[in-house]
Amino acid sequence: MLFNGDYKYIDHEYLYTDKDAGVLLNKQNIKDYKELVAFESLCVANRSEQLLKNPIKIKYGYDLLKIHKFLFQDVYDWADEVRKVEIAKGGRQFLPMHSFNEAFAYIDGLLSELNNIQNLNKKKLAEKLAIILDSINFLHPFREGNGRTQREFIRLLALQKGYKLNLNPIDNHSVYERYMNDTINGNVDDLTDLIYILLK
Repeated sequence: MLFNGDYKYIDHEYLYTDKDAGVLLNKQNIKDYKELVAFESLCVANRSEQLLKNPIKIKYGYDLLKIHKFLFQDVYDWADEVRKVEIAKGGRQFLPMHSFNEAFAYIDGLLSELNNIQNLNKKKLAEKLAIILDSINFLHPFREGNGRTQREFIRLLALQKGYKLNLNPIDNHSVYERYMNDTINGNVDDLTDLIYILLK
């Protein structure tokens, strides 16, 4: 069992972690945790800027993998691969790996429902986006980068419906804190309210 903050990972075979340094295996062979965090943050921020200019079209749940690949391609060889370890956070177990196929099929159904909502029906869009976000968060398909990937996924879905959505604005940290609290606790109603307020 490996620990990282509130996260717990069952990774007896060290598929993702340098056994000696205790950091995630990465393309630059960085061994220092703070250095890796800084490098990863810079790379992902640069890729996020590129996504703003050239959005990825979302059609299916598995498009999450495309977004993860794009964001983390400079850092991890396993970018775009679903995790091969079980993950828990704050005592909450995320979806077991054996249920991934069913979960992605369920998300496909939610995306189909979202597509059928009229763009001007902001309330219904917020409700569906919140359900999709909650479902993706419970799925937690990656060893690292789930939050950043799911925020981009939801942002791109909102964009496809004609809206801007930022769940982590640099000038309002309380939005991010509320988003984190709502996703951790699976509070879809509050998440709906937050998304409704933020949809522009």
